[in-house]
Amino acid sequence: MKAILCVPASALALAVAFQAVGAALPQARTEQGITYISGGIGHDESAAMKAEAGNYPLSMVFSAGKDNEYLADVRIAIKDEAGKEVLNAVSDGPIMLIKVPAGTYSIAAERNGKTLHHTVRVNQKGDKQVNFHWPSA
Repeated sequence: MKAILCVPASALALAVAFQAVGAALPQARTEQGITYISGGIGHDESAAMKAEAGNYPLSMVFSAGKDNEYLADVRIAIKDEAGKEVLNAVSDGPIMLIKVPAGTYSIAAERNGKTLHHTVRVNQKGDKQVNFHWPSA
């Protein structure tokens, strides 16, 4: 009898855990046909975004200073190989997940008037992470 009761209890605990992670995930937005999520403030939201990253081909993390302080309010501009801007948005937190088609993109990340640039090749697997780090916080 105990074994029968343990299964439903563990299943319930697992369902509650998944629901909590889902509740901590910020709302997805779509701009110019590109869906993205930005946030990652606090442990629960950060964990939820890291778990969700595999569903987004491109992820970005923003930090600054010698202590790698996480940043919010970073303006992102992404252009495709032809130079067409595909996304221009501001990240609400230190993590940004973006659904772009496979291809090569140039990314500009601006914070406090200082812009960092990266060029990336994105696949559809959700395995491309780009870190933007400013030397001073």
